[in-house]
Amino acid sequence: MTDITIIGSGNMARAIGTRAVAAGRSVQILDRTPENAAKLAAELGGTPNSGGLSEVPEGDIVILALYFGPAKEVATHFGDTLSGKTVVDISNPIDTETFDSLVVDPGTSAAEEIAALLPGARVVKAFNTTFAGPLGSGEAGGQPMDVFIASDSEEARNEVAVFAEAAGLRPLQVGGLRHARELEGFMLLVMALQVSPAYPTFNWGTGLKITD
Repeated sequence: MTDITIIGSGNMARAIGTRAVAAGRSVQILDRTPENAAKLAAELGGTPNSGGLSEVPEGDIVILALYFGPAKEVATHFGDTLSGKTVVDISNPIDTETFDSLVVDPGTSAAEEIAALLPGARVVKAFNTTFAGPLGSGEAGGQPMDVFIASDSEEARNEVAVFAEAAGLRPLQVGGLRHARELEGFMLLVMALQVSPAYPTFNWGTGLKITD
């Protein structure tokens, strides 16, 4: 049995995989290029297995560690294969040429568009507010990273929250999937700060934290 399938082999896939291994979860890495998936699985250690997109995602939780466009392509590719699974969208649908606008229409979100492609899955928005560097270490400023979680399925929210907590992170459930709109919009501002010459020390190493 595999607990978590991560689709992708980039920086976010590596960071989430690192937290999953730290949580003692069994991991499957899938990628369009199987060699990249195998390389990441070897880097993570533990017992990850790997393969290409011809493989069936084995995890109860399937994390699309991809940009928005590729995430939609993968969702379309797997389709009903993901029915009954918890599918996590981490993407931010941002115009990366300008970092000044979203590429989804008002009144929707990347997560909601992906959910429309996967009607049989429990789609969750999570990890879109965490950059890869701090996420890999599990903390920012000496405190656990906050992970905001949105889904129309309470069961799926709880499932991702349990994983995040086991991974040394602090889960914050924010309600239904429509709240992905606020999470994605907020990250538009945060990501714009990373590339602003006014804040040269940020450099994709910042983390969000709700203090109490």
